[in-house]
Amino acid sequence: MNAHSLNGSRVIVYAGPTLSAADVHAVLPEAEVRPPAGRGDLLADQWHPGDVVVVVDGYFRERRSVGHKEILQVLTEGAEVIGAASMGALRAAELAPCGMRGLGTVFTMYASGEIDGDDEVGVLHGPAEMGYPAQTVALVNLRYGCKEGAETELIAPDAGRRIVAAAAALPFTHRGWKDVERALDEEDHESLGTLEEMIASGVWDLKRLDAMAALRAIASRGAVTPGPVAPEVPFTGISRTQALVRRTRREHAPGRWMSDLDVLDAARLFDEGYPALHEEVLTGLLEELAGARGMTLEAYARAKLGLDGRSQLPDSLARWFTEEERDGLPAADRIRLLMVRVWPVWQSVDWRPAVLARLRESERWEEWCALVVRADEAAEETRPRLVVPPPPMCAKLFLRHWQGRGTSPDVEMARRGFSGPDGLGGAVTRFFALDVLRGRERRNAGVR
Repeated sequence: MNAHSLNGSRVIVYAGPTLSAADVHAVLPEAEVRPPAGRGDLLADQWHPGDVVVVVDGYFRERRSVGHKEILQVLTEGAEVIGAASMGALRAAELAPCGMRGLGTVFTMYASGEIDGDDEVGVLHGPAEMGYPAQTVALVNLRYGCKEGAETELIAPDAGRRIVAAAAALPFTHRGWKDVERALDEEDHESLGTLEEMIASGVWDLKRLDAMAALRAIASRGAVTPGPVAPEVPFTGISRTQALVRRTRREHAPGRWMSDLDVLDAARLFDEGYPALHEEVLTGLLEELAGARGMTLEAYARAKLGLDGRSQLPDSLARWFTEEERDGLPAADRIRLLMVRVWPVWQSVDWRPAVLARLRESERWEEWCALVVRADEAAEETRPRLVVPPPPMCAKLFLRHWQGRGTSPDVEMARRGFSGPDGLGGAVTRFFALDVLRGRERRNAGVR
């Protein structure tokens, strides 16, 4: 589902329990509302310049919290990331120097150091199907309510300080109204009742007030005051591999996970038809790159490789062909194939998304997924009898499957997109036990 607003950009809001979907749509009718943000959720989408990501709520306990690096990655992709009210305010205060924008009082409190704990905004809540009903009260709401109560003379200042101190001494998962009441003397129960009533009505619900104000600011855009220019802050971003894994990771059995990259490894390790698909897809990518520069594929390849078309290929490049390819392919095909084989050396464009798109369309996709499942089952079945060797040894052992006259390990790895033994060994490790069991089955069946 695409959510379009703000001059055609997507607006995605992560919220619950601070705001409901109805609350969000009352201000931003075309926004898409998603559950509280957890680790990896922001990377499950493709972001583009102009997109607006609004983080209100996020997980603290049930799941790992939304990561700093994934927010930085979204910023790197050109989207605007705004935080307010709860987890969003906390992350915005931490990442403001890197370009994340914070809005509201809670953000200001974190940014100024007035508060610093995750538990200030954390609440225990019910399931999504019930609308994330809050089962505890946020400490930051108690602070705000006691301050407002003192200024309006609805709560005595001393009572407010005792209430905040009593609540702060409890874990955020035990800050239900009755829990706080039990931690107080009877003289403060009336003030606590006033707090409960005023927060429940929304008047002193600071998190909700902040979140709604942030949405209104985003809707109007003119109300958002540009912050200072963010300094250049160096950080270690999320690699393309990490991003691909997190966007496609799913649990295929209790405690066992796979990503589309695992399925890709299964195909290129075990499917005899994979090299042809790999060559076809990467050739298409090369044609697009050449066409964008107004060049033929051959001219583009020669320019990239520094070849003039008159001299023979140096040995350092000729080694990427089988004997049959060296002797029988026309010059233009050799240059094209060479570019496909040495892709990681000369080209930073990641070929894996394009190949994965083709694999997902294949009737064999489920078969390759099943290979990953069987590999995990084989690893569990053979543990601890089978010791998986280090990746270089895994690669050396697995290369025996691809031996043939007139070819070489370098060629066979390159045909499947592996740039060397390290990459191959890393992929084989997960499938090592399965490969061993399959080998035993072939020997028992008399297949050599």
